[in-house]
Amino acid sequence: MFFKTQIKENEYFWGGEVLSATDMPINKDSKYSKDFRIDANNQMMPLFISNMGRYIWSDKSFRVWVENGELCFEGDAPFELYEGGKTLRDAYLSAMEKHFPFEETRKNGKTLPREFFKTAQFNTWIEFTYDPTQEGVLEYAHAIIDNGFDPGILMIDEGWHTRYGQWKFDFHKFPDPKAMIDELHALGFVVMLWVTPMVTADGVDFCKSTGALFNPESYNDLFLRNKEGKVALIEWWNGYSAILDLRKECDQKYLAEKLDFLMQEYGVDGFKFDGGSYYMYSHEAMINGTPRDDHDQEALNIAWNEFGAKYKFHEYKDTFKGGGKPTIQRLCDREHVWEGGGINSLMPCAILQGLFGHPFVCPDMVGGGSWTDDYQPNFKIDEELFIRMAWASALFPMMQFSRAPWKCLSKESYDIIVDAYKLHNSMSDKIIALVENAEKTGEPILRSLEYNDPHNGYATITDEFMLGKDILVCPVITKGTTKKKITFPQGRWQDDNGNIYNGRDVVELSTPLNKLLWFRRVK
Repeated sequence: MFFKTQIKENEYFWGGEVLSATDMPINKDSKYSKDFRIDANNQMMPLFISNMGRYIWSDKSFRVWVENGELCFEGDAPFELYEGGKTLRDAYLSAMEKHFPFEETRKNGKTLPREFFKTAQFNTWIEFTYDPTQEGVLEYAHAIIDNGFDPGILMIDEGWHTRYGQWKFDFHKFPDPKAMIDELHALGFVVMLWVTPMVTADGVDFCKSTGALFNPESYNDLFLRNKEGKVALIEWWNGYSAILDLRKECDQKYLAEKLDFLMQEYGVDGFKFDGGSYYMYSHEAMINGTPRDDHDQEALNIAWNEFGAKYKFHEYKDTFKGGGKPTIQRLCDREHVWEGGGINSLMPCAILQGLFGHPFVCPDMVGGGSWTDDYQPNFKIDEELFIRMAWASALFPMMQFSRAPWKCLSKESYDIIVDAYKLHNSMSDKIIALVENAEKTGEPILRSLEYNDPHNGYATITDEFMLGKDILVCPVITKGTTKKKITFPQGRWQDDNGNIYNGRDVVELSTPLNKLLWFRRVK
């Protein structure tokens, strides 16, 4: 099916996938083309939304491009153009009410744990990559507190386990996991473990799961299957594995039993649900045989996301059509760079997450979450970049660290990181109030200037954002920057020194490394 609409003068659109948010917004002159039927990264919604109150919706993924001033679509489901009002906010609220209305929070009263927002989270990934140990995790946790950080959520990332899908502690690395988790709880941490829908497709556990003698109820149905009835093998970032099909009751039972055991036996509080992406469930990722007729990568990804959302403490980053759900969503791994997939992408991606109905967003780890950085030739921590990433994250709804700043930075740089962390903590009551508002209204927490102050030339501003209606945040995202032109939206704005700035003005201000430019709305 094809659909196209003329892009109006001064009209801008946002949509598609979060990973390519640095392409947004697009207008009639944009050179833009994406096929989300092949791959869709991070959060994806089949939605394009306009600053003139219009939006286009389809129930399935699609190809989209700009040609001759028209926004063009091709896909397997119908496309509908809606007139939701006159502004970006009008369009968002109209799309949200019709397609992702936050039923669980607005109608049923579900809330997310406030621990995600109160203080910074810590994750073992960059600090340990594939090799966390019980000794190392405990040392890391104590160092967090000893260096002046409050205990909060601690995620033990990949490597704590034996084979994928077994979800058993590796006792060589973690000889007494219950004692470890008891100690972490005593320190005040909430403990989450990394899991994925992948299953190592050999070994005794796999043989028992797929053998009639050991699993007579579901031996020939467990896991995603190809058309020939064999277990499908999927290519993913760690190699080739089987994968869960959580549309099926037997697969839900398989994973739930393992995760529930970890919670009951060791006191684990929740899980980071990684992978299960749109591509990992695609036809192209299957390397053996032909997909079954009922193979639907969208439904498979949705089922993976719905499964984990029932756990109080959870995190996702690969989500198709998941807007309007009370789920913690993270940006995918950011690199330790200024341009490309680094600090420059944090604000555009988070703004797009909000327009997709994902208000509860976490930037990636401060300093970057790409584990291959340390293997790059001549890689060295850029302390200026690390600091600017901390400031850029400080007034996101959530803040997350992995690489230990007290180890990798100079004392001077580390002290600035602590100031960024303290700013986040000092604003936690405001952030939690905005979380409550998002639960009740579905509105984004982190917003573009265009969302709050429409039709004043702010659509293309992607290096500032607003926290709700009354906080303006202006991080530095370019190396060596000592001054920045700040655009003030409608109203009067006060900085932390008491200086007042008028709305609609553009003012060049100094941007010292030890400070974030942010402003409160005042009367």
